[in-house]
Amino acid sequence: MRAIGFHHPQPITSETALVDLNLPMPTAEGHDLLVEIKAISVNPVDTKVRRSFTPAAGEARILGYDAAGVVKAVGPDVTLFQPGDEVYYAGAINRPGTNAEYHLVDERIVGRKPAALSFAEAAALPLTAITAYEALFDRLKVKDSVLGAENAILITGGAGGVGSIAIQLAKQLTDLTVIATASRPETAEWAKSLGADYVIDHSKPLAEEYAALGIGASGFIFSVTHSSQHRLAMAEIIAPMGRICLIDDFPEGFDILAFKQKVVSLHWEFMFSRPLFQTPDLIEQHKLLTHVAELIDAGKIRTTLDTVLGPITATNLREAHRIIESNRARGKIVLEGFPG
Repeated sequence: MRAIGFHHPQPITSETALVDLNLPMPTAEGHDLLVEIKAISVNPVDTKVRRSFTPAAGEARILGYDAAGVVKAVGPDVTLFQPGDEVYYAGAINRPGTNAEYHLVDERIVGRKPAALSFAEAAALPLTAITAYEALFDRLKVKDSVLGAENAILITGGAGGVGSIAIQLAKQLTDLTVIATASRPETAEWAKSLGADYVIDHSKPLAEEYAALGIGASGFIFSVTHSSQHRLAMAEIIAPMGRICLIDDFPEGFDILAFKQKVVSLHWEFMFSRPLFQTPDLIEQHKLLTHVAELIDAGKIRTTLDTVLGPITATNLREAHRIIESNRARGKIVLEGFPG
């Protein structure tokens, strides 16, 4: 089968940063589905792994997490799906990725593709939808209000992949006032079109931008990006006993002392934790993807697809990585189908 991967970590400007490969067809065992990949999307985690991971000598790492496709075969323990089912999912960080014609994935982290969406539109959603859903409802527990706080959530990076779906889920499934951040007119308009009640500029002092809205201290903050840069501003914006969820990395550490006086609780969200550690609630990802598909088919939320770059090739995938690394992406970038 055709696949795309890398042998050594390299900058995306190198023509061998991602290369076309030919690999053996995998076999479904246990709870695995063998999925024929129809479309994939690219996430920041893809670029992080490509830059930092060194495969064993002579081996290639296949990246890719988001996918939509058709079940071709099932393992003996599978009960949720059968061959011919159209599915979407985000895979697992400790298994070969979705940048391949065929891919193995545990059925318990897979959802049926929304009927209203194409494969490309569906592939844009799983990783960011899982991240946003788990952050809002499992980590921040936004339906459990913070006493004395404004019933509001600040979502940084509102025009990115995670922010784009988090805005929609918060508007459709809660009564929170949603404040998103963006720094360019087109990204601010994107966030508003998804349902944000207010959009403030994260290139300016964030606490001042928030204060200018004239609303009270926020009960919740979902910090999607540049959390170190906004750390002190978040300490001002958050209400006493408020809750903050982080998803980005901090190579130089993250000083939490500024949150002590307000007894703020800080939460991590990492959507790969359930499959990575095979947690007892692994099937919750199947359930939440099912819920997201129902919301889409009911017309309550929409795909965050922004750009389809073309078919799944090393050249197109390198371009997708380049755009992600520019930090100027809006919504999700998708590749669809292998060349005939």
